[in-house]
This record gives sequence, structure tokens and C-alpha cells, in this order.
Amino acid sequence: MTKTQPPVQPDLASGRRNEWTLVFFTGTTNIADAVARIALPLLAAQISRSPIVVTAVAAILSLPWLVTALHIGVFVDRMDRKTLLVAAEIGRMASIGALLLAVLTDATNLPLIYVAALVIGLADVVAGISGASIVPQAVPKHRWETANARITALEYLFNGFAGQPIGGFLVAAGFAIALSVTGAAYVAGIVLLLLLVGNFKVVSSTPRRPVHTEIRDGIRFLWQHRLLRTMALLITIMAGCWAAWLALIPVYAVGGPLGLDERQYGFLLTCLGAGGVVGTVIVGPVNRWIGRRWSMFTDIVGAFVLVATPALLPARPGSAWWIGIAAFVAGAGGTMWTVNSRFITQSLVPAEMLGRFSAASRLVSWGMTPVAAILAGILAQVFSYRVAFGTFAVFCLVLVYPFLRVVTAEATAEVDRPTPPPADPAPVGKQPTSPDDGPTEGDDLPEAAATTGGPR
Repeated sequence: MTKTQPPVQPDLASGRRNEWTLVFFTGTTNIADAVARIALPLLAAQISRSPIVVTAVAAILSLPWLVTALHIGVFVDRMDRKTLLVAAEIGRMASIGALLLAVLTDATNLPLIYVAALVIGLADVVAGISGASIVPQAVPKHRWETANARITALEYLFNGFAGQPIGGFLVAAGFAIALSVTGAAYVAGIVLLLLLVGNFKVVSSTPRRPVHTEIRDGIRFLWQHRLLRTMALLITIMAGCWAAWLALIPVYAVGGPLGLDERQYGFLLTCLGAGGVVGTVIVGPVNRWIGRRWSMFTDIVGAFVLVATPALLPARPGSAWWIGIAAFVAGAGGTMWTVNSRFITQSLVPAEMLGRFSAASRLVSWGMTPVAAILAGILAQVFSYRVAFGTFAVFCLVLVYPFLRVVTAEATAEVDRPTPPPADPAPVGKQPTSPDDGPTEGDDLPEAAATTGGPR
């Protein structure tokens, strides 16, 4: 495989500016997405009470990940990633604007809702893959861990437990208000993206080839790299455990064995999101305390605790406290894995391969979620909730061996070679005269000068 040059690292000033721009962009866009994912199905429910008609909206929103991710990954590696993010935001804004106009003129119809859902879903794929690939070009390496932690925190905060209540409140105030706020958030996202500075198009060292060939290259890269392949397979099983828990917990908790009401159930889900936010806060100190490897191992522990707790405890209301604690632990472990896995991917995958690699790995891991949800439902229906949760707890235990065997300290050492942060530019006319002054133009920093992410 052709070795590529790493992306040019931005200086301190532009790197910090880009970091905060991406963080705020993540916040505005994820809260808009959360509102849109609540508003669109409810808008369809006003037209038809058919479950198939309404659930089709959610299916269309997620369908592009299944059918377009690999192809979009190729374009992310060919085109300017900032331009793709702006295009995705414009697509979201246009679809919401069309729906808002239809609501204001009383012309809402199902085809329009479905088209809007398809555009938003497609934009989500473009933005998701482009956003995961742009960080190494926008932020210096010594800030990757911190930037990834902040981005992940806002993803959990606004697209998860905080975004849903906000979306419900806005929809209750009126669809016109909800869609107006959503559209304004997408406009703010476009403005933020225009503040990014730097070159965000990767220059490939190999000639452009047919799309299917480049897709195959991305899949092959994932499969041939032992550490990255194992991480993808591990997260596939853990994502399946999360999907099983999320599929079973509504019927298990509300009107089921736990006997919770809707308010108590909402608190249970809040524990999951709160743990995720806390995980992004502590991931840096935990990495420095016990190392990146064991920080990631907490996700396996968290996923096991998440599904093992309802399997082991008696099904009664008092168990809800322990299930909430387990959800908090799982949320923290999940974000600690996410932050570290993004850092490892950004360090090990060539810049010109990041789009295709991200598409392939997400397709593998996220493809397990519907299968796991269906399997969990079948096991609970045929046997019991305890058997269903317990089965996925066993799956988590099986992950311990491949993790300890492959995700070793030696395997992760390649991404943890310290490199100092980029030096401030020297005054005009002054050349660095010592190593402390920084490299002269054209010099390459030695590879051994690479740093662990995150602030010291």
C-alpha cells in the first residue's frame, strides 16, 4: 500500500480556532438533528395514524447509512471536506425550509416529509464521515484527544438525552416554531463552518480510480490492519449490546417488570446520557492515569454491566436504581472508547483513506444494531427478559480475550509517541537558530516527536 504524507498540521492559533469552531458546529447541528428526528415522525402522524407510514420516516432517516456510506466515503477522500460539510448543512436547511413553508401554507404531505427525511439522512452521512475525517487537518495532533472529547460530549448532550426533551418542547409549542428553530440552527452551522481556516482537501499520492475500486481499498485497509480490524469487531458486538438494551428497556421498564412511569423512565435514560458526558470529561485524566488501553477497556466493562444488571437482579421497581447506575457506567465507558478510538483512527489511517475507512467501519459496527434489537426481542418473547439480557452479557464477556490479546500497550504505542505542540511562528526575517526555536521551513519533525493527545 502506498505510504502517504500526514496532513499538514495547523499552527496553534488556527488550530484552536478550528477546534472551537468544530465543537460549536457539532452542538448546533446535533440539537437541530434531534429536533428534526422528533418533528418529522410527529408531522407524519398528523396526516396518517398508520404505524407503517409513521415508522417509515425513521427508516428513511437511517437508510442512507446502509446504502450510501461506502460511496460517500470515496467522495470524502476526493473532495474538500469543509465544502462537503457546508453542502450537507445547506441540504438540511433546504429540506427544513421546504417543510416549514408547507406547514405555514397548510400544504404538508407525506411525500414531502419522506423527501425531507431522505435529504436529512443523506446529509447526516456526508457530515458524519466528513466530520470524522476533517479533525486531523483542522486541529494539531496534540489537541486531537481534547477536540474529540468535546465533540463527543456535545453529540451525547444535544443529540441524546438533552436534545429529545428540547425537541419535544418545541414541537409542543408548534411545528412552525420547531422547524424555524431547526432551520436557524442549520444556518448557524453554515456560518460556523465558514470560520474554519486551512486546506481541507487531501492530495492523493495515487491516481484516481473507479469508485468501486476505492471502496474496496477502504474495506481492505480496515481488514488488513489487525488493531483497527479488532476494534471494529469489538465495537460491533458492544453496539449490538447497546441496541438490545435500548430495544428492550422501554417495554421492560414501563408497564413491564420494573413498573416505572414515563417520568421515571426518562430519568433512567438520562443516566445513560449523563454518564456519556462525564466520560468525555474524565477521559484525558484516565488516559494519563491508567493508559489509553485500559481506558478503552472500561467500555467492555460498561457494556457488560449495562446488560448484566437487569439479567442478574430481580425484576422489581427497586432494581431500577441499580439499572440507572449501570447505564451511567456504560455511558461513561462508551464515550471513553469513542474518544480514544477516534484518536487511534486519525493517527493510524492515512489522510487520503479516512473517509473510506470511516464509512466501512461505521457500516460494520452500526449494521449490527437492527439485528441485535430483533434478536433481543425474540429471546425476550420466547424465553424471558433475563435470558435476553443475559445472552448479550455473555457476548460482552467473550470480548475480553480478543481485546487483551490484540489491543495491547505495544499496539497502541504507535499513536502515543509524544510530539510537542506546534511552535508560534517566528517574526518575519528571523530564522530559528536552535532546536528550541522550531524547525526551519521544509524540515520535517522526527516521527519520534509525536505526543499523546490532550493537554498536559
